[in-house]
Amino acid sequence: MGGVEERTTGRLAAFTDGVFAIAITLLVLTIRIPEPQEDLGQVLVRQWPAFVAYTISFLAIGVMWVSHHQMFTVIVRTTTTFLFLNILFLLPIAFFPYPTALVATYLLEPSGRTLAVLVYGATSVAIAVMFNVLWGYASRRGLLIPRARPNGLRTRGFSLGPVVYLAGTLAAIVNPFVALAIFAAVTVYWMLPGRLPGR
Repeated sequence: MGGVEERTTGRLAAFTDGVFAIAITLLVLTIRIPEPQEDLGQVLVRQWPAFVAYTISFLAIGVMWVSHHQMFTVIVRTTTTFLFLNILFLLPIAFFPYPTALVATYLLEPSGRTLAVLVYGATSVAIAVMFNVLWGYASRRGLLIPRARPNGLRTRGFSLGPVVYLAGTLAAIVNPFVALAIFAAVTVYWMLPGRLPGR
Protein backbone atom coordinates (compact mmCIF):
# COMPACT_ATOMS: atom_id res chain seq x y z
CA MET A 1 0.00 0.00 0.00
CA GLY A 2 2.86 2.39 0.74
CA GLY A 3 5.14 1.46 -2.15
CA VAL A 4 6.53 4.22 -4.33
CA GLU A 5 4.52 4.75 -7.50
CA GLU A 6 6.35 5.99 -10.56
CA ARG A 7 3.49 8.11 -11.86
CA THR A 8 3.76 11.88 -11.45
CA THR A 9 1.90 14.01 -8.96
CA GLY A 10 -0.20 15.79 -11.59
CA ARG A 11 -3.59 14.50 -10.46
CA LEU A 12 -2.70 15.05 -6.80
CA ALA A 13 -1.74 18.66 -7.52
CA ALA A 14 -4.87 19.26 -9.59
CA PHE A 15 -7.15 17.92 -6.86
CA THR A 16 -5.30 19.92 -4.22
CA ASP A 17 -5.56 23.10 -6.28
CA GLY A 18 -9.30 22.54 -6.55
CA VAL A 19 -9.71 22.24 -2.78
CA PHE A 20 -7.63 25.37 -2.22
CA ALA A 21 -9.71 27.26 -4.79
CA ILE A 22 -12.99 26.23 -3.17
CA ALA A 23 -11.77 27.05 0.35
CA ILE A 24 -10.48 30.49 -0.60
CA THR A 25 -13.71 31.26 -2.48
CA LEU A 26 -15.95 30.19 0.41
CA LEU A 27 -14.27 32.75 2.64
CA VAL A 28 -16.38 35.52 1.12
CA LEU A 29 -19.50 33.84 2.51
CA THR A 30 -18.35 34.92 5.97
CA ILE A 31 -19.34 38.48 5.00
CA ARG A 32 -23.10 38.98 5.39
CA ILE A 33 -25.01 40.96 2.77
CA PRO A 34 -26.93 43.76 4.54
CA GLU A 35 -30.71 43.74 4.32
CA PRO A 36 -32.28 46.50 2.17
CA GLN A 37 -33.98 48.06 5.21
CA GLU A 38 -30.67 48.42 7.05
CA ASP A 39 -28.44 51.47 6.91
CA LEU A 40 -25.75 50.25 4.52
CA GLY A 41 -23.04 52.55 5.80
CA GLN A 42 -23.55 51.61 9.44
CA VAL A 43 -23.67 47.91 8.65
CA LEU A 44 -20.45 48.07 6.64
CA VAL A 45 -18.69 49.81 9.53
CA ARG A 46 -19.95 47.21 12.02
CA GLN A 47 -18.76 44.43 9.73
CA TRP A 48 -15.08 45.36 10.02
CA PRO A 49 -14.29 42.11 11.91
CA ALA A 50 -15.62 40.13 8.95
CA PHE A 51 -13.45 42.09 6.51
CA VAL A 52 -10.40 41.65 8.73
CA ALA A 53 -11.00 37.91 9.14
CA TYR A 54 -11.57 37.54 5.38
CA THR A 55 -8.38 39.39 4.47
CA ILE A 56 -6.15 37.50 6.92
CA SER A 57 -7.60 34.13 5.89
CA PHE A 58 -7.49 34.87 2.16
CA LEU A 59 -3.81 35.79 2.33
CA ALA A 60 -3.06 32.87 4.68
CA ILE A 61 -4.61 30.34 2.29
CA GLY A 62 -2.73 32.01 -0.55
CA VAL A 63 0.55 31.56 1.33
CA MET A 64 -0.33 27.92 2.03
CA TRP A 65 -1.06 27.29 -1.66
CA VAL A 66 2.21 28.88 -2.80
CA SER A 67 4.17 26.90 -0.20
CA HIS A 68 2.45 23.65 -1.24
CA HIS A 69 3.13 24.46 -4.90
CA GLN A 70 6.81 25.07 -4.23
CA MET A 71 7.06 21.86 -2.25
CA PHE A 72 5.79 19.98 -5.28
CA THR A 73 8.49 21.38 -7.52
CA VAL A 74 10.74 18.69 -6.02
CA ILE A 75 8.19 16.05 -5.01
CA VAL A 76 7.59 14.14 -8.24
CA ARG A 77 6.41 10.68 -7.12
CA THR A 78 3.63 9.43 -4.87
CA THR A 79 2.64 6.51 -2.71
CA THR A 80 -0.84 5.56 -1.61
CA THR A 81 0.08 6.61 1.91
CA PHE A 82 1.30 9.98 0.65
CA LEU A 83 -1.97 10.51 -1.22
CA PHE A 84 -3.92 9.93 1.99
CA LEU A 85 -1.56 12.22 3.92
CA ASN A 86 -2.30 14.93 1.38
CA ILE A 87 -6.03 14.32 1.91
CA LEU A 88 -5.51 14.80 5.66
CA PHE A 89 -3.56 17.98 4.89
CA LEU A 90 -6.55 19.27 2.92
CA LEU A 91 -8.97 18.54 5.80
CA PRO A 92 -8.10 21.69 7.80
CA ILE A 93 -7.66 23.68 4.57
CA ALA A 94 -11.27 22.97 3.56
CA PHE A 95 -12.36 23.66 7.16
CA PHE A 96 -10.67 27.08 7.26
CA PRO A 97 -13.74 29.12 6.21
CA TYR A 98 -15.54 27.93 9.36
CA PRO A 99 -13.13 29.38 11.97
CA THR A 100 -12.93 32.48 9.77
CA ALA A 101 -16.70 32.84 10.10
CA LEU A 102 -16.44 32.30 13.86
CA VAL A 103 -13.91 35.13 14.18
CA ALA A 104 -16.01 37.38 11.96
CA THR A 105 -19.10 36.72 14.09
CA TYR A 106 -17.65 36.68 17.59
CA LEU A 107 -14.67 39.05 17.54
CA LEU A 108 -16.74 41.84 19.09
CA GLU A 109 -18.52 39.48 21.51
CA PRO A 110 -16.56 39.27 24.80
CA SER A 111 -18.15 35.93 25.68
CA GLY A 112 -17.10 34.17 22.50
CA ARG A 113 -14.15 35.86 20.86
CA THR A 114 -11.43 33.99 22.77
CA LEU A 115 -12.82 30.60 21.81
CA ALA A 116 -13.39 31.72 18.23
CA VAL A 117 -9.75 32.77 17.85
CA LEU A 118 -8.59 29.59 19.60
CA VAL A 119 -10.45 27.50 17.01
CA TYR A 120 -8.93 29.62 14.25
CA GLY A 121 -5.46 29.19 15.69
CA ALA A 122 -5.87 25.45 16.25
CA THR A 123 -6.83 25.05 12.59
CA SER A 124 -3.73 26.98 11.55
CA VAL A 125 -1.57 24.79 13.78
CA ALA A 126 -3.07 21.65 12.21
CA ILE A 127 -2.24 22.92 8.72
CA ALA A 128 1.32 23.80 9.73
CA VAL A 129 1.81 20.35 11.29
CA MET A 130 0.55 18.63 8.14
CA PHE A 131 3.03 20.59 6.03
CA ASN A 132 5.78 19.00 8.11
CA VAL A 133 4.19 15.57 7.85
CA LEU A 134 3.98 15.80 4.05
CA TRP A 135 7.54 17.03 3.62
CA GLY A 136 8.96 14.59 6.15
CA TYR A 137 7.29 11.61 4.52
CA ALA A 138 8.26 12.66 0.98
CA SER A 139 11.90 13.23 1.87
CA ARG A 140 12.20 9.95 3.81
CA ARG A 141 10.46 7.79 1.21
CA GLY A 142 12.39 9.01 -1.83
CA LEU A 143 9.57 10.90 -3.51
CA LEU A 144 11.81 13.82 -4.48
CA ILE A 145 13.45 14.59 -7.78
CA PRO A 146 16.33 12.13 -8.29
CA ARG A 147 19.48 13.30 -6.51
CA ALA A 148 17.56 16.16 -4.84
CA ARG A 149 18.65 16.64 -1.28
CA PRO A 150 15.93 16.76 1.40
CA ASN A 151 17.15 20.23 2.28
CA GLY A 152 16.85 21.35 -1.34
CA LEU A 153 13.99 23.52 -0.16
CA ARG A 154 14.24 26.18 2.50
CA THR A 155 12.36 24.03 5.00
CA ARG A 156 13.05 25.97 8.17
CA GLY A 157 9.68 27.67 7.77
CA PHE A 158 7.96 24.28 7.79
CA SER A 159 9.39 23.41 11.19
CA LEU A 160 8.83 26.88 12.61
CA GLY A 161 5.24 27.07 11.41
CA PRO A 162 3.60 24.94 14.14
CA VAL A 163 5.58 26.75 16.84
CA VAL A 164 4.64 30.23 15.61
CA TYR A 165 0.97 29.37 15.12
CA LEU A 166 0.81 27.64 18.50
CA ALA A 167 2.27 30.76 20.12
CA GLY A 168 -0.37 32.88 18.39
CA THR A 169 -3.10 30.49 19.46
CA LEU A 170 -2.01 30.56 23.09
CA ALA A 171 -1.86 34.36 22.93
CA ALA A 172 -5.60 34.31 22.28
CA ILE A 173 -6.12 33.22 25.89
CA VAL A 174 -4.65 36.54 27.01
CA ASN A 175 -5.82 38.77 24.16
CA PRO A 176 -7.61 37.52 21.00
CA PHE A 177 -6.74 40.74 19.14
CA VAL A 178 -3.03 40.19 19.76
CA ALA A 179 -3.40 36.63 18.49
CA LEU A 180 -5.00 37.82 15.25
CA ALA A 181 -2.23 40.39 14.87
CA ILE A 182 0.33 37.58 15.19
CA PHE A 183 -1.45 35.49 12.54
CA ALA A 184 -1.58 38.50 10.22
CA ALA A 185 2.08 39.36 10.83
CA VAL A 186 3.20 35.79 10.12
CA THR A 187 1.26 35.77 6.86
CA VAL A 188 2.73 39.08 5.73
CA TYR A 189 6.22 37.94 6.77
CA TRP A 190 5.99 34.82 4.61
CA MET A 191 4.77 36.89 1.67
CA LEU A 192 8.05 38.83 1.69
CA PRO A 193 10.61 37.79 -0.96
CA GLY A 194 12.72 34.85 0.14
CA ARG A 195 10.81 34.21 3.37
CA LEU A 196 8.34 31.53 2.34
CA PRO A 197 9.56 27.93 2.65
CA GLY A 198 10.50 26.87 -0.83
CA ARG A 199 13.15 27.22 -3.46
